[in-house]
Order: sequence, then C-alpha cells, then structure tokens
Amino acid sequence: MQFDIITIFPKIFDSYFNESIIKRAQQKNLVKINIHNLRDYTFDKHKTVDDRPYGGGSGMVLMVEPINRAVKSIKKVYPARRGKKTKVILMSAKGKKFNQAMAKRFSKLDQLILISGRYEGIDERVAKYVADQEVSIGDYILTGGELPTMVLLDSVIRLISGVIAKESLKEESFSKGKNIEYPHYTRPENVKINGKKRKVPKVLLSGNHKKIEEWRAERAKVRPEKP
Repeated sequence: MQFDIITIFPKIFDSYFNESIIKRAQQKNLVKINIHNLRDYTFDKHKTVDDRPYGGGSGMVLMVEPINRAVKSIKKVYPARRGKKTKVILMSAKGKKFNQAMAKRFSKLDQLILISGRYEGIDERVAKYVADQEVSIGDYILTGGELPTMVLLDSVIRLISGVIAKESLKEESFSKGKNIEYPHYTRPENVKINGKKRKVPKVLLSGNHKKIEEWRAERAKVRPEKP
C-alpha cells in the first residue's frame, strides 16, 4: 500500500517512520511512504502556501492551489493508477471521527493521500472539491495535521497483511467489536508500590486456560478507572 503525505513540515515524519513496525513494513515492501513538501507545488519565488482569510480574522489560511496541484501530481505519477483504489483524506478538526472500523476500510485501499493542515486552517475548497473525506482524531486542537496524519497512518499500517502476526491482531483492542484490550501482567508476581503490595491476579497464575479466557473476556468489556 502506498501513502502520500502532503505537508509544509516534511522532517516531522522522519524519526517516527524510521523506527519499529513502520520501518519494518517499509523494508518488507509492504508499504511505501512518500512525503511531499507543499512548497514544492508553488509557482512564486517565495514558495507561498498561505494567505490572509477573506472576510478578515486572525491567522493565515493554507491556499487551495498548491494543495490541488500536489494531489493532481501525486495521482498522475502513482504507478499503474488505473483500477487502483485511492482516497484523498484531509486531516481536519471538523472531520468524521477516526476509529478502528475506518482504519480497516482504509487498509483495503491501494493508496491514501493525506493532507496535513497548518495555521488557522485550510481553504474550504480543499475539503469540498479536492479531498474525498475529512477525518478527525478527536475533539481537541493541535498545532497542525502532522500528528493526526501519523496516528491514522500507524493505525492503518498495522492492519495490512504481513505487517503484524494475525494472532496478535486478533487479541488487540477493538478487534472483536467495541471491547478494549484485557489487562496485561508480567513478572515480578508481587511488587511494592507506594508502600503496598500489588499482586498479579491469581487466575492468571492458575494454569486454567478456560478460566483465564473468561477473566480476560470479562475485563475487556470494562474501561479501567482509578479507585
């Protein structure tokens, strides 16, 4: 699967995409990630990507022309484009809330083009006429769309066949519906925290696999809360 990210801060992605699972997925040629600097799609000598908003207001707005030019260019050079399933996603605070079901749908595509916003916002014509869908990762404000882009990409990549063992995916949170993942414990069996002994639940030490499965299934239905 191919991911094409449009951003004005391409170096933000370097560290994250060159570590752990995402790095291995690229090395196995299971995914290809291209980072596109939006400034490369401008025509003026200053490489301008933003301007003041019509109607007044604070901040600057990313212009539609460089973004449209970038998307068209990416679609044009994507190998064997005919018959390939491609979606253009605009990361936006007003977009549809991202979830595991959406990640699964995206993982079936051949290409995702992700637009990372900045500043006060993006010209609304990008959302209306360039992007196929607006996606949000939550009801809060971030400095830009780069972090949401990484969240979406990470979630999608781990669902691509061959990236993670199937058995591991089956046991993860939300893999069987809306349940969270069950609690995990490892050694030591007893540990002192803030002066109190905290033990591993006895059922996990019992060796009774049926009871262990029942315990895990029950706790996967409940979100943990502090006492």
